[in-house]
Amino acid sequence: MNRDLNERLFNYACNVLKMLGKLGTGRETDVLKYQLSRSATSVGANYEEAQAAITRAEFRMKILISLKEARESHYRLRLIEAMFPDNDDAKYLKNECVEIKLILGKIASSTKTN
Repeated sequence: MNRDLNERLFNYACNVLKMLGKLGTGRETDVLKYQLSRSATSVGANYEEAQAAITRAEFRMKILISLKEARESHYRLRLIEAMFPDNDDAKYLKNECVEIKLILGKIASSTKTN
């Protein structure tokens, strides 16, 4: 298991939740907060599940799900950044999410099954 990536994904989820806690409330904001909280925490949860995979194919599938959730999170972070342009946390987290997507994509491509 890559402890550094595991810890990075955990910290990413915590930081997203902290940032969301600072946002105001309103119908649109509440929907985004709920959706982003689910997808951002799912990135690390699926990576954790990948560590317990029995087969290479199962490992790759969990990594791909984690990547999918990261892509979803990135989209929602872009929305928050557009809605709250002065939110430096959203900018930082969006960039962190881009790096996470690149890492997960590399892992997925290097574990292709035949």
